[in-house]
Amino acid sequence: LQTLFVFLSALLLSPGSATAAVALYLVLGAIGLPIFTSGGGLAALLGPTGGFLISMVPAALVGSLIARKNHESVLWNVVVMLVMEVIIYVIGVAWLVIQRDLTLQQGLMGGFVPFIPGDIIKIAVAAISAKYLYPETEKMKLKRKGREEE
Repeated sequence: LQTLFVFLSALLLSPGSATAAVALYLVLGAIGLPIFTSGGGLAALLGPTGGFLISMVPAALVGSLIARKNHESVLWNVVVMLVMEVIIYVIGVAWLVIQRDLTLQQGLMGGFVPFIPGDIIKIAVAAISAKYLYPETEKMKLKRKGREEE
């Protein structure tokens, strides 16, 4: 579910907050918290699947920048996440291919194709959820801003 939360951070948070949230997640995993699929520690970031993890930072930034255009549209949310997926898979598969000395076809078959069905489900869940959650996050921001001004 890592990418689901990266998607939601990009769709619901500002570019700085989305990027910081994902970067913090990576830092927590790098210092040893077992929060990655492969566990935790720096080895997880530097191993064969590390490219997928590291790619989540630029994906969150780019996704959040694009999402700012239209938070109300489920279709736009899907477009945003497809762009994010391209970033994640280009970096992740390239890293996997280099780390494991694979051909591109092997990298795609091991690091991309098996995950398509789950990604479709995560994109659908995030696109619909964000449509309803975004107005609520904006209300919370306004409440917080009002309290800070008091």
